[in-house]
Amino acid sequence: MLQTLISRRVLLPEGIRPATLLLRDGHIAEIRIAEIWADGRLPSPTEAPDDGQADPIDLGDALLVPALTDTHVHINEPGRTEWEGFATATQAAAAGGVTLVMDMPLNSSPVTTTVAALEAKRAAAAGKLWVDCGFWGGVVPGNAGELRAMASQGVAGFKCFTCHSGIDDFPAVSADNLRVAMPILRAAGVPLLVHAELESALLNPYADASPRDYLRYLHSRPAQWEVDAIRMIVDLVRETGCRAHIVHLSAADALPVLRAAKAEGLPITAETCPHYLGLTAADVPEGGTAWKCAPPIRERENADRLWAGLLAGTIDFVVTDHSPCVPSLKLPAEGDFLGAWGGIASLQLGLRSVWTAAAARGVPLERVIGWMSTATAGFLGRADRGVIRVGAVADLAAFRPEPAHRLEAGSLLHRHPISPWVGRTLRGEVAGTWLRGERVWDGERICGEARGRIAGGR
Repeated sequence: MLQTLISRRVLLPEGIRPATLLLRDGHIAEIRIAEIWADGRLPSPTEAPDDGQADPIDLGDALLVPALTDTHVHINEPGRTEWEGFATATQAAAAGGVTLVMDMPLNSSPVTTTVAALEAKRAAAAGKLWVDCGFWGGVVPGNAGELRAMASQGVAGFKCFTCHSGIDDFPAVSADNLRVAMPILRAAGVPLLVHAELESALLNPYADASPRDYLRYLHSRPAQWEVDAIRMIVDLVRETGCRAHIVHLSAADALPVLRAAKAEGLPITAETCPHYLGLTAADVPEGGTAWKCAPPIRERENADRLWAGLLAGTIDFVVTDHSPCVPSLKLPAEGDFLGAWGGIASLQLGLRSVWTAAAARGVPLERVIGWMSTATAGFLGRADRGVIRVGAVADLAAFRPEPAHRLEAGSLLHRHPISPWVGRTLRGEVAGTWLRGERVWDGERICGEARGRIAGGR
């Protein structure tokens, strides 16, 4: 059946235009640039072209954009479904205008480091997806023999940690481990994703402060750890030819290293996250462990430099790194930053939080969509997503950029309504999300049944 969407503002490759989109069989079948009537109106649904379609949807002034792809999400199922889960995570994604999430290989149990674990992950996801979901595998010491088979079964790439991951069943890798793994990944045509912190004994000027003092935690994971790890990865990319991607970059001090590597022509990319762009160390309250993540949220000056790196293209895109846990692991009563679980839950809030920070800096919304939709889909090799054009998948979001509301915990759809964004004013609202032309979020509630699919590899 033909579906029709009408909006005064549609984000097309050539810019924002009034347009009518005709959707058929899950794809964009036709785009008709609308004529504005003399009184300033768009064609009403009854005046729209009648092609035997379902009732047209008139979005008015809502900006129709390509839906987001979030390539960094921890869903934690199977094994730690009490932390999150496929149903709750994908519903939160739909409410945030996201139609494809890529699940990280931890913190599920088992971690996705073997073919058997990948099969368990797929089985756990069956029938629980409100948006599409793909999987990253993991590189850990000793699993090199699993990598080729996992890649052949649709894993899009493989993540590793150069420091302790937070759970013992996903241990850190050394440079020698990566010298074994990276040629395998290069031959399979998939990237290595790197949590880049290389631990070293550096002086912490706040070592004697209370564990409730955020500065003690911040300075326990200095920017130099990220710089050193990224330098190691650049050397290994140069040595092996394997494509590498730096996840959740927080340290702006590493930007010159990445810029030089890109200028050299090395296949290396990087992402950052909403919390590094829109929150700062000065915002973190005493004992506010909902703000804890690794690498940590750093100073305002650091955020300014990350924005500059993003605008210059040294940082390629923005993803949430949604990493929730059960509330007790955040140690809310103790407020202990050193002992609390590190991870920020924000899957539903990615677009709104980045737009809030971007608008304050005069950065247009089109750039934000480029970083969170077009570039992330491109990273996965999905030219059929992240753009509104004829033939593309009809994964769309209607976004109203103007409203600003204080975020209430009760509006969050992920399993536990804990996030540092709660209580803050965010701009914009997602008025609708469409997965292959079917509406899955209407601005207030989830629509229909679980229609999401397991996405394959590149």
